[in-house]
Amino acid sequence: MNVKSTERKGNETTIVVEIDKELMESGVNKAYMKARKNIMIPGFRKGKAPRKMIESMYGAHVFYEDGLEEIFPQVYQFAVVDQGIKAVGRPNLTDMQISEENLVTLTLTTEVYPEVTLGNYKGLEVEKAEVSVSDAQVQAELDRMAENVASTETVDRAAQMGDTANIDFEGFDNGVPFDGGKGDSFDLKLGSGQFVPGFEEQIVGMNAGEEKDIDITFPEDYHKELAGKAVVFHVKLNKVTVTNVPAQDDEFAKDVSEFDTLEELKNDIRAKALEKAQKQVDSAFEQAAVDKAAENVTVDMPKGLVEAELDNQMERFAYQLQMSGYSMDQYAKMMGGDVSTMRNAFRPTAEKQAKVNVMLEKIVEVEGISATDEEIEAEYQELATNYQLELAKVKEMVPVEEIKSGLTTRKAIKVIVDNAVAVAPKSQESTEE
Repeated sequence: MNVKSTERKGNETTIVVEIDKELMESGVNKAYMKARKNIMIPGFRKGKAPRKMIESMYGAHVFYEDGLEEIFPQVYQFAVVDQGIKAVGRPNLTDMQISEENLVTLTLTTEVYPEVTLGNYKGLEVEKAEVSVSDAQVQAELDRMAENVASTETVDRAAQMGDTANIDFEGFDNGVPFDGGKGDSFDLKLGSGQFVPGFEEQIVGMNAGEEKDIDITFPEDYHKELAGKAVVFHVKLNKVTVTNVPAQDDEFAKDVSEFDTLEELKNDIRAKALEKAQKQVDSAFEQAAVDKAAENVTVDMPKGLVEAELDNQMERFAYQLQMSGYSMDQYAKMMGGDVSTMRNAFRPTAEKQAKVNVMLEKIVEVEGISATDEEIEAEYQELATNYQLELAKVKEMVPVEEIKSGLTTRKAIKVIVDNAVAVAPKSQESTEE
Protein backbone atom coordinates (compact mmCIF):
# COMPACT_ATOMS: atom_id res chain seq x y z
CA MET A 1 0.00 0.00 0.00
CA ASN A 2 1.01 3.59 -0.50
CA VAL A 3 -0.37 6.71 1.25
CA LYS A 4 -0.38 9.32 -1.49
CA SER A 5 -1.51 12.26 0.66
CA THR A 6 -3.01 13.32 3.98
CA GLU A 7 -4.66 16.65 4.61
CA ARG A 8 -6.11 17.92 7.88
CA LYS A 9 -8.72 20.66 8.09
CA GLY A 10 -9.92 21.35 11.62
CA ASN A 11 -10.97 18.06 13.16
CA GLU A 12 -11.18 16.17 9.85
CA THR A 13 -8.39 14.45 7.98
CA THR A 14 -8.56 13.21 4.38
CA ILE A 15 -6.31 10.31 3.40
CA VAL A 16 -5.66 9.10 -0.14
CA VAL A 17 -4.25 5.59 -0.17
CA GLU A 18 -3.32 3.27 -3.03
CA ILE A 19 -4.07 -0.43 -2.47
CA ASP A 20 -1.71 -3.19 -3.60
CA LYS A 21 -3.24 -5.33 -6.37
CA GLU A 22 -2.42 -8.51 -4.46
CA LEU A 23 -4.13 -7.28 -1.28
CA MET A 24 -7.19 -6.08 -3.18
CA GLU A 25 -7.39 -9.36 -5.06
CA SER A 26 -7.34 -11.31 -1.78
CA GLY A 27 -10.24 -9.23 -0.46
CA VAL A 28 -12.25 -9.55 -3.68
CA ASN A 29 -11.77 -13.31 -3.73
CA LYS A 30 -12.94 -13.62 -0.11
CA ALA A 31 -16.01 -11.56 -0.98
CA TYR A 32 -16.72 -13.80 -3.98
CA MET A 33 -16.37 -16.99 -1.89
CA LYS A 34 -18.89 -15.65 0.63
CA ALA A 35 -21.37 -14.39 -1.98
CA ARG A 36 -21.35 -17.20 -4.54
CA LYS A 37 -23.47 -19.62 -2.48
CA ASN A 38 -26.46 -17.32 -3.04
CA ILE A 39 -25.86 -16.58 -6.73
CA MET A 40 -27.62 -18.45 -9.53
CA ILE A 41 -26.30 -18.30 -13.12
CA PRO A 42 -28.06 -20.16 -15.96
CA GLY A 43 -26.18 -23.34 -16.72
CA PHE A 44 -24.62 -23.65 -13.26
CA ARG A 45 -25.90 -25.10 -10.02
CA LYS A 46 -26.60 -22.57 -7.28
CA GLY A 47 -23.33 -21.56 -5.64
CA LYS A 48 -21.15 -23.10 -8.39
CA ALA A 49 -20.87 -20.21 -10.84
CA PRO A 50 -17.24 -19.15 -11.56
CA ARG A 51 -16.19 -15.70 -10.44
CA LYS A 52 -15.33 -14.62 -14.00
CA MET A 53 -18.79 -15.59 -15.19
CA ILE A 54 -20.45 -13.54 -12.43
CA GLU A 55 -18.20 -10.57 -13.15
CA SER A 56 -18.96 -10.74 -16.87
CA MET A 57 -22.69 -10.55 -16.10
CA TYR A 58 -22.73 -8.03 -13.27
CA GLY A 59 -19.59 -6.00 -13.89
CA ALA A 60 -15.88 -6.53 -13.40
CA HIS A 61 -15.93 -4.76 -10.05
CA VAL A 62 -19.06 -6.31 -8.60
CA PHE A 63 -17.15 -7.71 -5.59
CA TYR A 64 -14.88 -4.72 -4.98
CA GLU A 65 -17.00 -3.00 -2.34
CA ASP A 66 -17.37 -6.17 -0.27
CA GLY A 67 -13.76 -7.01 -0.99
CA LEU A 68 -12.67 -3.71 0.46
CA GLU A 69 -14.64 -4.51 3.62
CA GLU A 70 -12.67 -7.76 3.91
CA ILE A 71 -9.30 -6.01 3.88
CA PHE A 72 -10.37 -2.82 5.65
CA PRO A 73 -8.63 -3.68 8.98
CA GLN A 74 -5.30 -3.87 7.14
CA VAL A 75 -6.04 -0.67 5.22
CA TYR A 76 -6.97 1.11 8.44
CA GLN A 77 -3.83 -0.05 10.22
CA PHE A 78 -1.56 1.13 7.40
CA ALA A 79 -3.30 4.31 6.27
CA VAL A 80 -4.43 5.59 9.69
CA VAL A 81 -2.73 3.98 12.68
CA ASP A 82 0.75 3.58 11.16
CA GLN A 83 0.63 7.19 9.97
CA GLY A 84 0.07 8.40 13.54
CA ILE A 85 -3.43 9.63 12.80
CA LYS A 86 -5.64 9.43 15.90
CA ALA A 87 -9.03 8.76 14.36
CA VAL A 88 -12.36 9.22 16.10
CA GLY A 89 -14.60 6.36 15.08
CA ARG A 90 -14.47 4.58 11.74
CA PRO A 91 -13.30 6.52 8.65
CA ASN A 92 -15.75 7.10 5.79
CA LEU A 93 -14.97 6.02 2.24
CA THR A 94 -15.67 9.12 0.17
CA ASP A 95 -14.19 7.94 -3.16
CA MET A 96 -12.87 4.80 -4.81
CA GLN A 97 -11.07 4.96 -8.16
CA ILE A 98 -10.20 1.80 -10.12
CA SER A 99 -7.70 2.23 -12.93
CA GLU A 100 -7.63 0.21 -16.15
CA GLU A 101 -4.89 -1.88 -14.55
CA ASN A 102 -7.28 -2.55 -11.61
CA LEU A 103 -5.20 -0.42 -9.26
CA VAL A 104 -7.51 0.83 -6.48
CA THR A 105 -7.15 4.29 -4.95
CA LEU A 106 -9.28 5.14 -1.92
CA THR A 107 -10.12 8.48 -0.39
CA LEU A 108 -10.93 8.19 3.31
CA THR A 109 -12.15 10.96 5.59
CA THR A 110 -12.14 10.68 9.35
CA GLU A 111 -12.71 12.82 12.40
CA VAL A 112 -9.51 13.04 14.41
CA TYR A 113 -8.64 13.85 17.98
CA PRO A 114 -8.60 17.61 18.43
CA GLU A 115 -5.73 19.92 19.12
CA VAL A 116 -5.88 20.55 22.86
CA THR A 117 -4.42 23.64 24.48
CA LEU A 118 -4.09 23.20 28.22
CA GLY A 119 -4.70 26.20 30.38
CA ASN A 120 -3.68 26.33 34.02
CA TYR A 121 -4.22 22.97 35.70
CA LYS A 122 -1.83 23.34 38.64
CA GLY A 123 -2.23 25.55 41.67
CA LEU A 124 -5.96 25.96 41.16
CA GLU A 125 -7.87 27.32 44.14
CA VAL A 126 -10.75 24.97 44.89
CA GLU A 127 -13.27 25.15 47.72
CA LYS A 128 -13.03 22.37 50.28
CA ALA A 129 -15.19 22.11 53.37
CA GLU A 130 -13.86 21.16 56.80
CA VAL A 131 -15.19 17.81 57.98
CA SER A 132 -16.86 17.49 61.36
CA VAL A 133 -19.42 15.28 63.06
CA SER A 134 -21.70 16.79 65.69
CA ASP A 135 -22.90 15.17 68.90
CA ALA A 136 -26.42 15.34 67.44
CA GLN A 137 -25.33 13.22 64.46
CA VAL A 138 -23.82 10.61 66.76
CA GLN A 139 -26.98 10.59 68.88
CA ALA A 140 -29.16 10.20 65.79
CA GLU A 141 -27.21 7.08 64.82
CA LEU A 142 -27.52 5.69 68.36
CA ASP A 143 -31.26 6.32 68.22
CA ARG A 144 -31.48 4.52 64.88
CA MET A 145 -29.61 1.54 66.28
CA ALA A 146 -31.87 1.48 69.34
CA GLU A 147 -34.99 1.59 67.14
CA ASN A 148 -33.67 -1.35 65.12
CA VAL A 149 -33.49 -3.60 68.21
CA ALA A 150 -36.62 -2.24 69.88
CA SER A 151 -39.34 -4.74 70.80
CA THR A 152 -43.10 -4.32 70.61
CA GLU A 153 -45.86 -5.57 72.91
CA THR A 154 -49.61 -5.37 72.91
CA VAL A 155 -51.07 -3.47 75.87
CA ASP A 156 -54.52 -3.67 77.42
CA ARG A 157 -55.24 0.01 78.00
CA ALA A 158 -56.50 3.10 76.22
CA ALA A 159 -54.39 4.37 73.32
CA GLN A 160 -51.90 7.17 74.04
CA MET A 161 -49.72 9.40 71.92
CA GLY A 162 -46.63 7.46 70.90
CA ASP A 163 -48.51 4.14 70.74
CA THR A 164 -49.15 2.25 67.52
CA ALA A 165 -52.86 1.81 66.88
CA ASN A 166 -53.94 -0.98 64.54
CA ILE A 167 -57.18 0.27 62.98
CA ASP A 168 -59.85 -0.40 60.37
CA PHE A 169 -61.25 2.83 58.92
CA GLU A 170 -63.55 4.13 56.20
CA GLY A 171 -64.28 7.73 55.25
CA PHE A 172 -67.70 9.08 54.24
CA ASP A 173 -68.61 12.32 52.48
CA ASN A 174 -72.28 13.02 53.24
CA GLY A 175 -72.75 9.32 53.94
CA VAL A 176 -71.05 8.19 50.72
CA PRO A 177 -67.67 6.38 50.87
CA PHE A 178 -64.94 8.23 48.95
CA ASP A 179 -61.95 6.83 47.05
CA GLY A 180 -58.80 6.29 49.08
CA GLY A 181 -60.62 6.64 52.37
CA LYS A 182 -60.59 3.01 53.47
CA GLY A 183 -58.02 0.79 55.17
CA ASP A 184 -57.93 -2.47 57.12
CA SER A 185 -55.50 -3.50 59.88
CA PHE A 186 -53.52 -0.29 59.36
CA ASP A 187 -50.74 0.41 61.86
CA LEU A 188 -50.82 4.11 62.74
CA LYS A 189 -48.15 5.62 64.97
CA LEU A 190 -50.07 8.18 67.03
CA GLY A 191 -48.36 11.56 66.88
CA SER A 192 -46.53 10.78 63.63
CA GLY A 193 -48.66 13.23 61.63
CA GLN A 194 -49.21 10.54 59.00
CA PHE A 195 -52.95 11.21 58.77
CA VAL A 196 -54.79 14.52 58.28
CA PRO A 197 -54.74 16.92 61.26
CA GLY A 198 -57.16 15.95 64.02
CA PHE A 199 -57.41 12.27 63.12
CA GLU A 200 -54.72 10.78 65.34
CA GLU A 201 -55.68 12.90 68.33
CA GLN A 202 -59.20 11.40 68.28
CA ILE A 203 -57.82 7.84 68.47
CA VAL A 204 -56.25 8.70 71.84
CA GLY A 205 -58.40 7.29 74.64
CA MET A 206 -59.95 4.48 72.56
CA ASN A 207 -59.61 0.85 73.72
CA ALA A 208 -59.15 -2.30 71.66
CA GLY A 209 -62.46 -3.41 70.13
CA GLU A 210 -63.99 0.06 70.39
CA GLU A 211 -65.56 1.72 67.31
CA LYS A 212 -66.01 5.43 66.81
CA ASP A 213 -66.99 8.08 64.24
CA ILE A 214 -64.36 10.78 63.82
CA ASP A 215 -65.24 14.18 62.36
CA ILE A 216 -62.47 15.59 60.15
CA THR A 217 -62.24 18.66 57.93
CA PHE A 218 -59.67 18.30 55.16
CA PRO A 219 -57.17 21.16 54.71
CA GLU A 220 -57.82 23.71 51.96
CA ASP A 221 -54.62 22.65 50.18
CA TYR A 222 -55.69 18.98 50.02
CA HIS A 223 -56.42 17.47 46.60
CA LYS A 224 -59.37 19.20 45.01
CA GLU A 225 -62.02 16.47 45.46
CA LEU A 226 -61.78 16.71 49.25
CA ALA A 227 -60.11 20.08 49.90
CA GLY A 228 -61.88 21.90 52.75
CA LYS A 229 -64.60 19.25 53.08
CA ALA A 230 -66.01 18.03 56.39
CA VAL A 231 -66.13 14.20 56.40
CA VAL A 232 -66.69 11.38 58.85
CA PHE A 233 -64.37 8.44 59.39
CA HIS A 234 -65.75 5.31 60.99
CA VAL A 235 -62.87 3.78 62.94
CA LYS A 236 -62.44 0.48 64.76
CA LEU A 237 -59.40 0.05 67.03
CA ASN A 238 -58.15 -3.53 66.80
CA LYS A 239 -55.20 -3.36 69.18
CA VAL A 240 -52.71 -1.04 70.81
CA THR A 241 -48.99 -1.78 70.81
CA VAL A 242 -46.07 0.02 72.40
CA THR A 243 -42.45 0.04 71.29
CA ASN A 244 -39.90 -0.67 73.98
CA VAL A 245 -36.67 1.08 73.02
CA PRO A 246 -33.68 -0.10 75.07
CA ALA A 247 -31.80 2.34 77.25
CA GLN A 248 -28.58 3.53 75.67
CA ASP A 249 -26.02 2.24 78.15
CA ASP A 250 -23.05 -0.13 78.24
CA GLU A 251 -25.33 -3.19 78.02
CA PHE A 252 -26.94 -1.71 74.91
CA ALA A 253 -23.47 -1.17 73.38
CA LYS A 254 -22.57 -4.82 74.02
CA ASP A 255 -25.83 -5.98 72.41
CA VAL A 256 -25.53 -3.96 69.20
CA SER A 257 -21.75 -3.88 68.64
CA GLU A 258 -18.40 -5.44 69.46
CA PHE A 259 -17.72 -2.75 72.09
CA ASP A 260 -18.04 -3.07 75.86
CA THR A 261 -19.01 0.50 76.65
CA LEU A 262 -21.33 3.13 75.24
CA GLU A 263 -18.45 5.59 75.04
CA GLU A 264 -16.47 3.22 72.81
CA LEU A 265 -19.51 2.78 70.56
CA LYS A 266 -19.95 6.57 70.31
CA ASN A 267 -16.29 6.99 69.37
CA ASP A 268 -16.62 4.33 66.67
CA ILE A 269 -19.77 5.96 65.25
CA ARG A 270 -18.00 9.32 65.16
CA ALA A 271 -14.88 7.86 63.52
CA LYS A 272 -16.86 6.08 60.81
CA ALA A 273 -19.00 9.15 60.16
CA LEU A 274 -15.86 11.29 59.88
CA GLU A 275 -14.30 8.81 57.45
CA LYS A 276 -17.43 8.75 55.29
CA ALA A 277 -17.75 12.54 55.32
CA GLN A 278 -14.07 12.95 54.48
CA LYS A 279 -14.42 10.65 51.46
CA GLN A 280 -17.39 12.68 50.24
CA VAL A 281 -15.51 15.96 50.68
CA ASP A 282 -12.40 14.58 48.98
CA SER A 283 -14.46 13.30 46.08
CA ALA A 284 -16.22 16.65 45.68
CA PHE A 285 -12.85 18.47 45.85
CA GLU A 286 -11.40 16.19 43.16
CA GLN A 287 -14.36 16.69 40.85
CA ALA A 288 -14.34 20.45 41.37
CA ALA A 289 -10.58 20.64 40.67
CA VAL A 290 -10.90 18.63 37.47
CA ASP A 291 -13.89 20.69 36.32
CA LYS A 292 -11.99 23.92 37.00
CA ALA A 293 -8.98 22.68 35.03
CA ALA A 294 -11.27 21.74 32.13
CA GLU A 295 -12.71 25.27 32.10
CA ASN A 296 -9.20 26.51 31.22
CA VAL A 297 -8.84 24.15 28.22
CA THR A 298 -9.18 25.40 24.65
CA VAL A 299 -10.44 22.73 22.26
CA ASP A 300 -12.71 22.37 19.24
CA MET A 301 -14.47 19.17 20.24
CA PRO A 302 -15.21 16.62 17.47
CA LYS A 303 -18.83 15.48 17.34
CA GLY A 304 -17.71 11.85 17.34
CA LEU A 305 -16.10 12.15 20.78
CA VAL A 306 -19.22 13.69 22.26
CA GLU A 307 -21.43 11.03 20.69
CA ALA A 308 -19.16 8.26 21.97
CA GLU A 309 -19.31 9.65 25.51
CA LEU A 310 -23.08 10.05 25.15
CA ASP A 311 -23.31 6.38 24.12
CA ASN A 312 -21.32 5.41 27.24
CA GLN A 313 -23.53 7.42 29.56
CA MET A 314 -26.74 6.09 28.03
CA GLU A 315 -25.40 2.54 28.28
CA ARG A 316 -24.52 2.96 31.96
CA PHE A 317 -27.93 4.47 32.71
CA ALA A 318 -29.69 1.66 30.84
CA TYR A 319 -27.79 -0.86 32.98
CA GLN A 320 -28.87 0.92 36.18
CA LEU A 321 -32.48 0.87 34.98
CA GLN A 322 -32.21 -2.81 34.14
CA MET A 323 -31.08 -3.52 37.72
CA SER A 324 -34.29 -1.81 38.87
CA GLY A 325 -36.44 -3.81 36.47
CA TYR A 326 -37.02 -1.11 33.85
CA SER A 327 -36.05 -0.70 30.22
CA MET A 328 -34.93 2.61 28.74
CA ASP A 329 -38.18 2.87 26.74
CA GLN A 330 -40.31 2.27 29.83
CA TYR A 331 -38.46 4.89 31.85
CA ALA A 332 -38.62 7.43 29.02
CA LYS A 333 -42.41 6.99 28.76
CA MET A 334 -42.75 7.40 32.54
CA MET A 335 -40.88 10.71 32.20
CA GLY A 336 -43.19 11.80 29.40
CA GLY A 337 -40.71 11.49 26.53
CA ASP A 338 -38.79 8.99 24.47
CA VAL A 339 -35.21 7.72 24.27
CA SER A 340 -34.27 10.57 21.95
CA THR A 341 -35.50 13.08 24.54
CA MET A 342 -33.43 11.37 27.20
CA ARG A 343 -30.35 11.38 24.98
CA ASN A 344 -30.70 15.12 24.51
CA ALA A 345 -31.01 15.53 28.28
CA PHE A 346 -27.71 13.68 28.75
CA ARG A 347 -25.91 15.69 26.05
CA PRO A 348 -24.65 18.64 28.18
CA THR A 349 -23.09 16.21 30.67
CA ALA A 350 -21.53 14.20 27.84
CA GLU A 351 -20.07 17.36 26.27
CA LYS A 352 -18.55 18.35 29.61
CA GLN A 353 -17.10 14.88 30.24
CA ALA A 354 -15.71 14.59 26.70
CA LYS A 355 -13.79 17.83 27.29
CA VAL A 356 -12.46 16.47 30.58
CA ASN A 357 -11.38 13.26 28.83
CA VAL A 358 -9.30 15.01 26.16
CA MET A 359 -7.80 17.30 28.80
CA LEU A 360 -6.66 14.33 30.89
CA GLU A 361 -5.16 12.64 27.81
CA LYS A 362 -3.22 15.82 27.07
CA ILE A 363 -1.95 16.01 30.65
CA VAL A 364 -0.79 12.38 30.36
CA GLU A 365 1.17 13.39 27.26
CA VAL A 366 2.60 16.63 28.68
CA GLU A 367 3.55 15.13 32.05
CA GLY A 368 5.02 11.99 30.48
CA ILE A 369 2.72 9.80 32.57
CA SER A 370 2.89 6.04 32.05
CA ALA A 371 1.76 2.79 33.67
CA THR A 372 4.31 0.21 34.78
CA ASP A 373 3.99 -3.51 34.15
CA GLU A 374 3.58 -4.01 37.90
CA GLU A 375 0.72 -1.53 38.06
CA ILE A 376 -1.01 -3.14 35.08
CA GLU A 377 -0.69 -6.59 36.64
CA ALA A 378 -2.03 -5.33 39.97
CA GLU A 379 -5.01 -3.75 38.19
CA TYR A 380 -5.82 -7.01 36.44
CA GLN A 381 -5.53 -8.86 39.74
CA GLU A 382 -7.90 -6.44 41.46
CA LEU A 383 -10.47 -6.88 38.68
CA ALA A 384 -10.17 -10.66 38.96
CA THR A 385 -10.71 -10.48 42.73
CA ASN A 386 -13.64 -8.05 42.52
CA TYR A 387 -15.47 -10.07 39.85
CA GLN A 388 -14.36 -13.46 41.17
CA LEU A 389 -12.87 -14.52 37.83
CA GLU A 390 -9.67 -16.27 36.82
CA LEU A 391 -6.87 -13.81 36.11
CA ALA A 392 -6.33 -15.26 32.62
CA LYS A 393 -10.03 -14.80 31.83
CA VAL A 394 -9.94 -11.13 32.86
CA LYS A 395 -6.91 -10.57 30.63
CA GLU A 396 -8.84 -12.08 27.72
CA MET A 397 -11.84 -9.83 28.37
CA VAL A 398 -10.12 -6.50 29.07
CA PRO A 399 -7.52 -5.16 26.59
CA VAL A 400 -4.25 -4.04 28.14
CA GLU A 401 -4.64 -0.60 26.49
CA GLU A 402 -7.87 -0.11 28.42
CA ILE A 403 -6.07 -0.92 31.67
CA LYS A 404 -3.22 1.47 30.80
CA SER A 405 -5.67 4.23 29.93
CA GLY A 406 -7.48 3.86 33.24
CA LEU A 407 -4.23 3.98 35.21
CA THR A 408 -2.76 6.97 33.40
CA THR A 409 -6.05 8.87 33.59
CA ARG A 410 -6.15 8.43 37.37
CA LYS A 411 -2.55 9.66 37.58
CA ALA A 412 -3.44 12.73 35.52
CA ILE A 413 -6.31 13.49 37.90
CA LYS A 414 -3.89 13.11 40.81
CA VAL A 415 -1.59 15.70 39.24
CA ILE A 416 -4.46 18.21 39.21
CA VAL A 417 -5.69 17.37 42.71
CA ASP A 418 -2.27 17.18 44.41
CA ASN A 419 -1.40 20.62 43.05
CA ALA A 420 -4.76 22.22 43.85
CA VAL A 421 -5.01 24.67 46.74
CA ALA A 422 -7.90 24.02 49.11
CA VAL A 423 -9.76 27.15 50.22
CA ALA A 424 -12.68 27.54 52.59
CA PRO A 425 -16.11 27.67 50.95
CA LYS A 426 -17.49 31.22 50.65
CA SER A 427 -20.43 30.39 52.94
CA GLN A 428 -18.00 29.10 55.55
CA GLU A 429 -15.83 32.24 55.28
CA SER A 430 -18.84 34.50 55.85
CA THR A 431 -19.87 32.42 58.89
CA GLU A 432 -16.40 32.67 60.39
CA GLU A 433 -16.36 36.45 59.96
